[in-house]
Amino acid sequence: MQKRIAIVLGIIIAYRLLAHIPVPLAAPTQLKEVINSVVSSTDFGGFLNLLSGGALASFSIVLVGMSPFITASIITQLLTKAIPKLEELHKDGESGRRKINQWTRMIAVPLAVVQSIAFIYILRQTVLAGNTTVLSNSSPIEWIVAVTAMTAGSILLMWLGELMTEQGIGNGISLIIFAGIISQLPGTLTTLGQSLFNTSAGVLHVFNWFTIPVNPLAFGVTVGLALASLIVLYVLVKVNEAQRVITVNYAKRVQGNSSYGGIKSILPVKLIAAGVIPVIFAVAFLSLPAFIGQVLKATGNAAYHDIAANLILWFQTPNPGAFTGTTLEAFIYPVAYFVLVILFTYFYTGIVFNASEIAENLQKQGGFIEGVRPGKNTEQYLSRTVNRLILFGSLVLGIIAVMPFAGEYLLYNIAGISNSKLSIGGTGLLIVVSVGLEALRQINSRALMVTYDDYQ
Repeated sequence: MQKRIAIVLGIIIAYRLLAHIPVPLAAPTQLKEVINSVVSSTDFGGFLNLLSGGALASFSIVLVGMSPFITASIITQLLTKAIPKLEELHKDGESGRRKINQWTRMIAVPLAVVQSIAFIYILRQTVLAGNTTVLSNSSPIEWIVAVTAMTAGSILLMWLGELMTEQGIGNGISLIIFAGIISQLPGTLTTLGQSLFNTSAGVLHVFNWFTIPVNPLAFGVTVGLALASLIVLYVLVKVNEAQRVITVNYAKRVQGNSSYGGIKSILPVKLIAAGVIPVIFAVAFLSLPAFIGQVLKATGNAAYHDIAANLILWFQTPNPGAFTGTTLEAFIYPVAYFVLVILFTYFYTGIVFNASEIAENLQKQGGFIEGVRPGKNTEQYLSRTVNRLILFGSLVLGIIAVMPFAGEYLLYNIAGISNSKLSIGGTGLLIVVSVGLEALRQINSRALMVTYDDYQ
């Protein structure tokens, strides 16, 4: 266990080191200053920077991150459901899944190349539009080297994620995204602390008895955010840990002088069997339209101007002030986010929980659910039970995902804060809590397996 945890921590450290290696394109210091100004100017840039663990602001070789692999996973899983031969291959066991995983890696490589080219193109057009000379003298060879470095960084990150998955204490993709979000926490706390102890606008008076050297508005916002975070954290933990326990009986069989079976077991069905994957998929899917809009905008072609403007307007994280108007554009992103979380929860649960396969295995092992006939009836019972759980679980997950947008709206109208980044923080909290719980659960189960003999 210590060795496995040490390997995962070592890989996370290696990932964080890679996130600070700049793409070989221009003077790193000047380029970082320019990119920081570009990233901080838009919510979309801040959102991508959060998910990339600060790699966007540093213009790191791992800037593309896990996005190509996540997109490739969505494509292969959709094809697995759509093509019967691939579905049979998926049911073949470990060998079939290995082939599908290999095809996923192969699809991820060209996607990484395309996204690397798009990122560099957007950067070049954005930087040059600011009348700076940082990238004006870059040669085609330098651009090719930059694209190659970013593609290699994405593939390297994919490999590191798989190495982490092999250790059996969490999903590698989720852990890398988890580490990237956690790495932004010190900077966020520093910014919050600076605003909290900035007393230029006055100090906090407590019943006119004594004063506390903190900003009154920042103190109220901090306390409110802390309480809201604790409530969301509590609900999120309860939803993640909730499960329906199904009792399974095994028929007693006699072979010679030995008897087998005649025992009871349990089949736990989680309320959200898909974990945090639906949120990660929804975020990755929603970032594509705004990303395409940024590419079209960077081309400077007048024919694409309206399309690019609409894609960026509709699919970037809306400013809370936009909810006060009469237009509906600001509601597109939260509604799409909510719907996608529900759809991906159903989709991914259908992959990780195969009712037909479980019913078949129970029948082969002589197991049955009390009051339900083995075979087809068991499959229908499991499907019906899981669908009911998913309906409630996905709705709760979707509400938690879009709740920060309501928080931003309240902050804007009560405290006049229009750039709180709560929606970004809410998504980050959702991913961090879910990944942390899943990793802790796998560590506990593996530790129990290792020390099982001690309980005999």
